[in-house]
Formats: sequence, structure tokens, C-alpha cells
Amino acid sequence: MEPSRPTGPVAGGTEAGPAGHAPAAAPTLESPAPGRPDGTAAAPGWNRFDSSWTIGLFGTAVGAGVLFLPINAGLGGMWPLIIATLIIGPMTYFSHRALSRMVVASPRADRDITGVVRDYFGEAAGRLVTILYFLAIFPIVLIYGVGITNTVDSLMVNQLGMDPWPRWLLSGVLVLLMSAVMVAGQRVMLIVTQWLVYPLIAVLFSVTLLLIPSWSFEGFGAVPAAGDFAMSLWLMIPVLVFAFNHSPAISQFSVSLRQRYGAGSVQKASSVLRVTSILLVVFTMGFVWSCVLALGPEGLQAAKDANLPVLSHLANVMGLPIIAWLGPAVAVTAIGSSFFGHWLGAFEGAQGIMRGMVDPQSRRFSDRGLRIGISVFLIASTWIAGVLNPSILGLIESLAGPVIAAVLYLMPMYAIRKVPALAPFRGAISNVFVVIAGIVAVGGILLSLFG
Repeated sequence: MEPSRPTGPVAGGTEAGPAGHAPAAAPTLESPAPGRPDGTAAAPGWNRFDSSWTIGLFGTAVGAGVLFLPINAGLGGMWPLIIATLIIGPMTYFSHRALSRMVVASPRADRDITGVVRDYFGEAAGRLVTILYFLAIFPIVLIYGVGITNTVDSLMVNQLGMDPWPRWLLSGVLVLLMSAVMVAGQRVMLIVTQWLVYPLIAVLFSVTLLLIPSWSFEGFGAVPAAGDFAMSLWLMIPVLVFAFNHSPAISQFSVSLRQRYGAGSVQKASSVLRVTSILLVVFTMGFVWSCVLALGPEGLQAAKDANLPVLSHLANVMGLPIIAWLGPAVAVTAIGSSFFGHWLGAFEGAQGIMRGMVDPQSRRFSDRGLRIGISVFLIASTWIAGVLNPSILGLIESLAGPVIAAVLYLMPMYAIRKVPALAPFRGAISNVFVVIAGIVAVGGILLSLFG
């Protein structure tokens, strides 16, 4: 499938633009309204267009990451989890706002993040960003190949009473089924994900409430030593970054706002991202706390040892019949919906690398041949990952989380520091906070490699 340029917000990791909103002509950032300390104009009040983007960004973040976050976050104990709950909202909001500002501050309204980086830093930097995006997204595609295989295997054995399939066969069938949605075309993918994301959100919230009677604070009361506390929080940060990440949608979100609101897009982006971050913290951390308190330390460790999403493990150990069936179904739905969007991102990243560095003149590979080659590569690598069954949390901690953090947290801060067009955003204390958070997240890979 050849990806087309997205035009609207993303739900469940894929584009789902609000209907009926054509880009409107608007003033540029060079003629801001007076009275704004950052030199930008005021935007109109909240409207349906903004709500559509809020839901789209929310759906982008709520995917498979949230199903593994309770395991990693809860194993560190209650006190690191409390700190994580307090800081993840500002981390998410300020980092995504900075990435958005890189796009909306550009005087060229049609530029996405890759074009903006080329404008700001040159062609070499544009190529580097393409590589980083691919490195940030491709491991997540592999993670979903592992997750879907383990989840369906658990469903077949524990809920359906079936004999397990050979892992190579089960993983191959599942990866091919998910890939078939992508091969069918972007329109089919959008239809499938739009039907998945809203029931997913509703059911996850219902599960959060259903677990309340099973809450127990036993085993969480002890205050850890300072060193253990810091280490637990540090290990938690990369998975938090992954679970709350909606950066794949930020570029087109920013382009859409830039075309609609012009100079007011900076203020409007801040407003939409603030609401999105609040919803994510309330929903995701509420789900995390409910799962952690229902399972307890021993249950969380058992889920990690089984390499299962938390809902699949809950389905195996809880006495509630509804959890036994909804748990695996929600896990499969979340992984599937997120897989589609990340496949598209990995495809685009691989295509950009090939066309930008390997075959810029299209002499070695035709467009059709390149599409087939990249699709075969993604299918084969995801299938192999599903068969080998590497540690999902290990992949997130050591690769996906830190690379996403480098692109999402550190690159925008460097741009704000160096690019004249972003000068109005310098000097804020939030910039220091984002840099520190990014360094901590990227440091997770050093801990995994050399710890």
C-alpha cells in the first residue's frame, strides 16, 4: 500500500480527519494580533473541529502501551507511581506542545515536521529526522507482533479451551491478517480503526470501574529507599513516554491548525493539547491505578513473567466472567488499532530513507517494487519478532521509549534554542523541565545496555 499524506486527526494511531472542515485562509505568524507575549494571535473559541482533533490525539495515545504500563509502573511500588502520576501530565503536554510549535511557527503553512526541519536545519537534518522517526516507530510494530501473538494464544488456551497452535503458525496468521488491512488501502484502515477506538475507550473505562471492588493496598505501604525509589521511577519513564505518546499525529495536527487558524494556531494548539493531556492522565492513570491495586505486587510480577498485557492476565486470574472475555478482546482491539497507524508510519519512514538516501533518483527501484519490498520486510520482521517472543517491556525501555523521547522531547528544545522563528518560545521554565525529562528517558537505554 502506498501511504498518502494524511489530512486530519488520528484515532487509534491512524488518520481520521474531521469531516466538513476545509482549510481556511488566515493571517500568517508575521502579522500577529497585539497583546500576546509570545507574539502570536488569539484563536477563536472552542469548536467541533477542535473536539475532533482532541479525540483523535487521545485515540492515538490509547493503544497497546496502556495495556503494559500498569505492569511496569506498579512493580516499582506506590510512591514512584504517585510521582509518575503527578509528572506525566506536564511531560506529555509540554513536550507535544513544543513539537507542535516547531510546525505551527513555520511561515510555510503546508510544511509538515520533516519539511520544517529541512527548512530550519537543512537537508541533512531532514534525513536524520526521517531515520529517527523510523527507529522510533518500527520497534513498536515489532512489539505489536509479539503482543498480538501472546494475547490470542492466551485467549485460545484459557478462555476458549483450545489446544495451542504452533507459535510460528499463529504469529504468521495474525500478522498477515493485520497487514491485509493495510494492503487493502488507507481508506479501509481508517474505517476499521474508527470502529475500534471508541468502543475501546468505553470498555477500558468500564474495566477500570469493575476492578474497584478488588482493590487492595496490601504490599504497597512501604516507603522505598531513596536509591530504589529513583531507580524505579527512572525505569518507569520510558514506558510512560511510550504509553502517552501521540507524536505521530502532531505533525498533521499542527499543519491542520496552521491552515485553519493561521497566527492563532499556536494558542489553539496549546488549548487542544492541554485538554488532550488532561483526558489522558485521568483515563490512563485511572486505569493503571485500578489494575495495580487489583493485582497487587505478586500479580503484577506474574503478568510480567508471562509477557502478557495486563488485561489478558486479569482475565486469567480474576473471577469476574466479564473480565475473562472483555480483557483479551480489549487487548486484541488496542494492539490491532495501534498496529495500523504504526505500520503506516514505519512504511513512510522506510520509504523516506530509501528515496532520500538509497535511491533518490528512483533508478534502482520502481515505486511499485519499493512498496512491495517494504511491505514484505515489515511483515517478515514482525512475524519473526512474534515467533521469537522477546521481552515487550524490554523493547520499550531500551529502544522505542528513548528514541521517541529524543524526537519528542530533545529535538524541539534544540530548535527553540537555535531557530530564530521559535525565539518567542525561549526562556520558559517548562523548556528546562522538558529537557530534563527527555534526558532521563533517553538515559533508560544506557541503563538497559550497561546496567
